[in-house]
Amino acid sequence: MKKDIHPKGYRFVVFKDMSNDYTFLSKSTTRTKETIILEDGKEYPLIKLEISHTSHPFFTGKMQLVDTAGRVDKFRSRYKKHIDKNKKDE
Repeated sequence: MKKDIHPKGYRFVVFKDMSNDYTFLSKSTTRTKETIILEDGKEYPLIKLEISHTSHPFFTGKMQLVDTAGRVDKFRSRYKKHIDKNKKDE
């Protein structure tokens, strides 16, 4: 095994799922400017997630639409003619 290839400086970091406000504490080397105070009263760096195991359809068993970047709107505007045509045919 190669020596000194793994990052150093692991620290406790809070990951927050922005779709349902679920938070969990883990270790990471990722740098962030935001912080959060947990129930234990300590302040930790905060990393925001768009999706986690509490909101991902594979783990929840439910299909839900997660649209944080307007992807669905972009798709609908791009294919508006085709969508409207299919609605008229029905």
